[in-house]
Amino acid sequence: MDKLEEILRILGKNIRRIITNADIDITKLSEIRLRSFMPLIIRYDGRDLFITPEGKLDMHEKYAYRVSSEDIKETFVFLSDYSVYAFEEEMKCGYITIAGGHRVGIAGKAVISDGRIKNMRYISFINIRVAHECIGCAEHIMDYISPYGNVLNTLIVSAPGVGKTTLLRDIIRQLSSGSKNYPGKNVGVVDERSEICACYHGIPQNNVGIRTDVIDACPKAEGIMMLVRSMSPEIIAVDEIGTDRDMKAVLYSMTCGCKVIATIHGSGIEDTGKDFYLENAFDRIIVLKMNKTNKRTAVIYDKERSVIGNVS
Repeated sequence: MDKLEEILRILGKNIRRIITNADIDITKLSEIRLRSFMPLIIRYDGRDLFITPEGKLDMHEKYAYRVSSEDIKETFVFLSDYSVYAFEEEMKCGYITIAGGHRVGIAGKAVISDGRIKNMRYISFINIRVAHECIGCAEHIMDYISPYGNVLNTLIVSAPGVGKTTLLRDIIRQLSSGSKNYPGKNVGVVDERSEICACYHGIPQNNVGIRTDVIDACPKAEGIMMLVRSMSPEIIAVDEIGTDRDMKAVLYSMTCGCKVIATIHGSGIEDTGKDFYLENAFDRIIVLKMNKTNKRTAVIYDKERSVIGNVS
């Protein structure tokens, strides 16, 4: 089953027909957004586009197909394989991962019990994020973070949507599987939001290498401690660290002899100097940005914040 078929099978009948008629290049599609009584919008080739009832892509809202509550209901039924109850645990997190690793965000009325989210009702908003791998995208960066096979603690910094998770995933794959230049290593991944490995029924849908162990849908701090204690990782990989507990868990894993590859949100190198942990723990810092031609660039810094590489 190809990526487009994986997406089409969970869409309500009307939305499925419209997307099929749109003749979409799946490699350019990143999101499909359904909002009750609002225009059907897709994120396509880096732009938000509307889709008409005939399946034509358009820049103008007035021609767009309006998503009905029935469209939302049908999509949710197909998404849950007609068993909403089986997805209740995932729904508490606000998203469901489907076959192929695509992540479907849901929003509506939260049902609260004892101060915690118990379930979601009146689902009125669905965001389908299409999973895309970029095998080999870290190729030109590997020599900076693993010179002579010696992996260095590395922090990847970027704004949302620039590609830090995609880069992290390929770094994990290469470190785990190894190459002619360096042997593969045991990598432990804490995938709190199922974005790195995109596990479906516990199996990674993305290629994260042959020596990778994954703790899926687990808070980062707890997951790091579990991996260190139980899986003997040589490398810990984690996406979007941010809380004090995350930082302390990262430091703990370093003191246990693990190397860490992590990401954070930020606009530049200056954002890594706001926290003591970030300022002193990492040997390499990679700052990702998009240039004017919508291509990603990476500036690599050493521990002293000196530029040692520039990759585009």
